[in-house]
Amino acid sequence: MCLVRFALANIRRRPERFVLSVLGIALAIACVTIVRTISASFAITGADSVTDVLDGAQLWAVPAAGVQYDPEFEALIAGGETPAITVPDGWRAVRTLSGVTDVDGARVSVRGRDDIPSGQAILGSPLAERLGVARGDSIVVGGQPLEAQVAGEGQSVTVASALAQSVVGTNGWWTVFAPPEEEQRRDLAQRFGAAVDLPATADPSVTPDPSGAGLIYDTVGGSGPLTFEQKFSALFSGKVTSSTLGLISMIGLGLGFVIALSSFLAAVAERKREFGIMSSIGLADEVLYFFLVESAIVFVVAYLVGVLGAGAAVALVIPSIATPLAWAQAAGMVAAFLPAMAIVGALVPVHKLLQQKPVDLLGDR
Repeated sequence: MCLVRFALANIRRRPERFVLSVLGIALAIACVTIVRTISASFAITGADSVTDVLDGAQLWAVPAAGVQYDPEFEALIAGGETPAITVPDGWRAVRTLSGVTDVDGARVSVRGRDDIPSGQAILGSPLAERLGVARGDSIVVGGQPLEAQVAGEGQSVTVASALAQSVVGTNGWWTVFAPPEEEQRRDLAQRFGAAVDLPATADPSVTPDPSGAGLIYDTVGGSGPLTFEQKFSALFSGKVTSSTLGLISMIGLGLGFVIALSSFLAAVAERKREFGIMSSIGLADEVLYFFLVESAIVFVVAYLVGVLGAGAAVALVIPSIATPLAWAQAAGMVAAFLPAMAIVGALVPVHKLLQQKPVDLLGDR
């Protein structure tokens, strides 16, 4: 507590340096937090969108043009025609048409399935909330009035296949369910792929061959501790953090650390005689502890200012993408940098200080 009071007294003596150091570090932390929040949001929505598509299926047969996650519609969209397959005996496959259409003046993801009645449209609850549609309301899809039903957590409207085909054509995918007694087998993709003459993989980063007929994703047979949904979502996260925006944020974090280090070096130069007195009476260790405490205070305050500012920024600018959970994950990731930055920020100037003899610190030079 003595060290804390000592550090606070020094901060009150030079408040402008403290404020500038905090603002510089906080700005860098806010940049990293914003990028990581976007990255975590894409990862969360990516996993949710895959879960919504699979609906418990063991295999996912996508077209040769693949599928893409469109952040505007917050859903997976098929890039080409549904693969032409003949379902083997004992297996169950559900064809889903996919595309984009207008619903009451808003562009949304639309899907078509054979098990949807011709007069109904099923909206995911987030989409229904966004469009202001309640159960039993009438909406218009492809020029046809439909009765709205609300079910699931997706951002798509699902209609009968015939209606969807008139709107988006034959673009789509298959979700495949294994025979009940074989659901836990690890070679489902290889067996089904051989039966329908399509290649298979458990790696979501593998894209279909554009000149081929499609690709089967194995959602249960992959190796490692991560599920298929988690691997798929990691692709979205990696694209953001490895982008130019992610690189700039990390450079900003480094610049914030340089600002803090420069501030501490200036503090050492100003208080050289004071620390020379402390060292001459055997308090050299206390000099180190003092800088550790002051560094910790600066970085903690900067962290709080930075992450709260980043939270306010993403909530105001991109509320549809960033979520509180994504912000919390980003804040936790950034917090992992703080101990190392605070310790190094204190050790560098103190090391330079303690390399000198106390008599040199007390001199005029």
